[in-house]
Amino acid sequence: MEEAAAAARLGTILRHLCPPTGAAALTTFPTSAQTASGKHPMEFHYTLDNNLLTPEQRHFYDENGYLLVKNLVSGEDIERFRNEFAKICKKEVQVPGLIIMRDVAIAKSEFVPDQKAVTKIQDFQEDEELFRYCTLPQILKYVECFTGPNIMAMHTMLINKPPDSGKKSSRHPMHQDLHYFPFRPADLIVCSWTAMEQIDRSNGCLVVLPGTHKGSLKQHDYPDWEGGVNKMYHGVRDYNKNRPRVHLVMEKGDTVFFHPLLIHGSGMNRTQGFRKAISCHYASADCHYIEVKGTSQENIEKEVVEIAQRKYGVNTPITLKDTWMIRGRLVKGERTNL
Repeated sequence: MEEAAAAARLGTILRHLCPPTGAAALTTFPTSAQTASGKHPMEFHYTLDNNLLTPEQRHFYDENGYLLVKNLVSGEDIERFRNEFAKICKKEVQVPGLIIMRDVAIAKSEFVPDQKAVTKIQDFQEDEELFRYCTLPQILKYVECFTGPNIMAMHTMLINKPPDSGKKSSRHPMHQDLHYFPFRPADLIVCSWTAMEQIDRSNGCLVVLPGTHKGSLKQHDYPDWEGGVNKMYHGVRDYNKNRPRVHLVMEKGDTVFFHPLLIHGSGMNRTQGFRKAISCHYASADCHYIEVKGTSQENIEKEVVEIAQRKYGVNTPITLKDTWMIRGRLVKGERTNL
């Protein structure tokens, strides 16, 4: 009996270590910091049970607040996204509501209609080709583990981190994404962030502080950086800088999913090339909006509302909630509330 039980346990372990192969197989691989113990809690607080994530993966996300999935987005799709981005930069495509950003170090220089002048585009929900990223079945399959079946795509970005000019302005300060969002609960929000090429410390990979998703939303402000800070690049005012951090080295097509309270940022791009990534923040359609006046988010509301009023020529009072309601798109299930 004991030998049979031991054989069964060994079989279970081998199935985890040797998952099915083939085009449909989606596997996850650990980063340098992804080490999970053999003991797992009976209940998981940050993921939902839909038979996709293993207990080890759910335990890892519970403890660390992120999960890296290798080779999730195909090279063909990434090339299509790169080509669409290039068309937008050359003004061959006009996208309603799109926000185009340039690094503070080059923002005042002569504009060149090329992707070298653009460091980030946001809110591409009206661009059919780029928004296709937010609806990829293999992405949504994982997103559902965090949000449940009713999924809203709330915030879209394609980041084109430029070579640093020497002023260190290509950095992104350590921050929590929830600072920008007037909807809750935080545990039903997740970001999907896909590398569009090899990304490591040399070109400014993501850096995360594992476990910080278990804390609260902290005060954010513009960091006092000598070389200047890009618009809306707020950073956490006070956090433990001695806390262990992990640099996420990623290959093209790798995707990391992370919690909106996870403290993260990125370093300078020390190469001569542009570092590209595409991302979407998802939320359960069952989430609800909150009032941010009188909270630590009041400063970002003021800034976002001012930008929205200038962009759309609106003189009537609007709120942070209003700016998000027009951006959200249902990508799976039913729009129950958000």
